[in-house]
Amino acid sequence: MSGSQRFSQIDAFTDRPFSGNPAAVCVLPAPRDAGWMQQVASEMNLAETAFLVRRAEGFDLRWFTPAAEVDLCGHATLASAHLLWEERHLKASETATFHTRSGVLSAKRQGDMIWLDFPATPVRPATMLPDLERGVGAPIKYLGRTEFDYLIEVESEAAVRSLEPDLALLARLPVRGVVVTARSGDGRHDFVSRFFAPRLGIPEDPVTGSAHCGLGPFWAARLGTNELAGYQASSRGGTVLVRVDGERVHLGGQAVTVLRGELLY
Repeated sequence: MSGSQRFSQIDAFTDRPFSGNPAAVCVLPAPRDAGWMQQVASEMNLAETAFLVRRAEGFDLRWFTPAAEVDLCGHATLASAHLLWEERHLKASETATFHTRSGVLSAKRQGDMIWLDFPATPVRPATMLPDLERGVGAPIKYLGRTEFDYLIEVESEAAVRSLEPDLALLARLPVRGVVVTARSGDGRHDFVSRFFAPRLGIPEDPVTGSAHCGLGPFWAARLGTNELAGYQASSRGGTVLVRVDGERVHLGGQAVTVLRGELLY
């Protein structure tokens, strides 16, 4: 063995362990090559592993699924910010600033909530693809596309919750993933969603912050409000609060550390 690296596993977009979306977070003493980070992410076998390196103004931040590096990830950014405050890399009053492949992102603490400042990814109408409804497993009410994903509106919350998509078919689509959404009828949330990204080695992501950069503007236009609450109806489940502000989207959530360990290599 030639070295070791501490890591934490953090459940994001939840206030209790074993729900929300788990992410591994590593604060590196120095930059590492992408191949090594990809191996670590594959070993962790979570939807995302985040790697942080301190720099003059904040931290460099990169995200890896078990199969690939990605351009934007909400829950692993939330988890990263949580760790920086919890382990006192930053004071509670300080803003966490991240330099990423999607530009400069930030996180702030407001009471027991963490708020992320992310770029909006507006939804544009898209042309229907052959067999897409069969792949999703429900009639499509609206088909759009963001910078990263297909966004599909279906008829009801019940339709979202009961989806059993054809993941092999979805894996062939030329996008990061597929967001399926509907208006919520539970009285506590404005919309529900699920997110499938088998192409990146993630059959279903438990709670996808970055998907809400498109879901927020989409539902804000339909519901006439810039402040929304979304529920991602995976088996683990999680709530994402959304504030739409022009070309930016603010995502609010909580996080809980569930595991600390040391990687030996």
